[in-house]
Amino acid sequence: MKKRNLLFGILMIVTSISTYAQQAAKSKTDTIPLKYGAHRTGNRTDADMERWRSYGLGQFIHWGVYAIPGGHWESKSYNGAAEWIRSWSGPSAPANWRTTYDNLYKQFNPTDFDANKWAKQAKAMGAKYVIFTTKHHDGFSLWPSKYTDYTIANTPYKKDIVKQVVDAYDAQGIDVYLYFSIIDWNHKGYRSAIPKTEADSIAYEDFKQFTRNQLIELLKNYPKAKGLWFDGTWDAAWVKQSKFADDLEKELRALHPGLIIGSRFRADENGKRHFDSNGKMMGDYEQGWERKLPSSIEVLNGRDWDCVMTIPPNQWGYNSDWKSSYIKTANDLTDMLLHAVSMNGNLVVNFGPDGKGNIRSEEANTAAKLGEWTKLNGDAIYGVRYSGLPKPDYGYYTKKENKLYLTVINKPANNVLRLTIPNNYKQKPTKAFLLNDKNQLQITTVDMGMSGDSNVYFDIQLPANLNTTSPFVIAIELNETKTNGKSFGDAKT
Repeated sequence: MKKRNLLFGILMIVTSISTYAQQAAKSKTDTIPLKYGAHRTGNRTDADMERWRSYGLGQFIHWGVYAIPGGHWESKSYNGAAEWIRSWSGPSAPANWRTTYDNLYKQFNPTDFDANKWAKQAKAMGAKYVIFTTKHHDGFSLWPSKYTDYTIANTPYKKDIVKQVVDAYDAQGIDVYLYFSIIDWNHKGYRSAIPKTEADSIAYEDFKQFTRNQLIELLKNYPKAKGLWFDGTWDAAWVKQSKFADDLEKELRALHPGLIIGSRFRADENGKRHFDSNGKMMGDYEQGWERKLPSSIEVLNGRDWDCVMTIPPNQWGYNSDWKSSYIKTANDLTDMLLHAVSMNGNLVVNFGPDGKGNIRSEEANTAAKLGEWTKLNGDAIYGVRYSGLPKPDYGYYTKKENKLYLTVINKPANNVLRLTIPNNYKQKPTKAFLLNDKNQLQITTVDMGMSGDSNVYFDIQLPANLNTTSPFVIAIELNETKTNGKSFGDAKT
């Protein structure tokens, strides 16, 4: 009897294990059938996307009619991001504000605008790509679109701003990406909510075709553009347009082979944005890192991504008053830049020119200081990848082939950088030098004498006269090793 019960117990355990294994295998293969979800698994591997990965640093420019009020009107201040000022309402808003705003384009005459000057400033900063606002939520088009009268052609300025930007940045070797907002407060057919009446539905269909026409127009007018950067895609009405948006994306990609589009353009048929109902990213890179950075490499799951960052806390377009805000310094942005590239991302720094076309002096000075740093330390930024090493307390690692770069944000008080390298890391440091002057530094292996330690330690001695208030980079040459690097100090038992 005991033997029978034992056999029965074993049979039940084996059956349970088998059932669990089958369920686990099924859960890995079961997916929700989707027509309009992701059309690719994993990252793109083509040359255009490889170029995107190598950028490291980019520039964002928010510019339009909203630069005229600059966050203020009639001695009143708009309590929000300046580029949203048309949505100003309530007792704090000037009388008939939206009518006033919708006529501001008649004053738009940026006589100081010089696209070549902007492009040269971006190049000096170290930017490898720019994202430029062709049309923000207010619907004003900075190119002479033939599908609306609300364009630069009907301003005192008249000239095509988008063309000037594309040509100037291209001449400096900086790739151009065109920002386009799906939201359009000027178009009569635009709806934020899902249309409920037949009249609303007809109007919204007209708006959809208008949106399609403008996007095709942009790609045909400016074929040098490398990609489209979409905004305002969270409206319930647009989220419902899964088929239309998916068809439109395919059409745009066919029109412009190699086109790069982020993850926020469209939703699947279940309303999921960025990632479809099966958790797969829609688009070519993760576009959700706005004014924030990932806490670890693990949360990215190997995806391509970039972070768009303002210099004040949350002003993208021009706001004339920065007095109440913390303004990020060049060192702040350097820290964020290394944070991004150390995790296979890019950092895109925003600028908001004023109504005359000038990049404000605070932004220009910050860009110049950042550029001084990137010019000396570009090897640690451009074309680098995640090192595969734990983040050091001193700053950030980046890696390119057999070179490891340690950008030191926090200089140690004892002038010694201790590198913690896991035993199973395939490469070990052999030489080290300061990137900016190429002076070789002493590097020694350290036995910490800790039983069962899974790391090897290397000390890099910094020069005694290294006095700096800015981050600096140590370049470390690596060699391949077949050993675990832990042959010294082993106990013999």
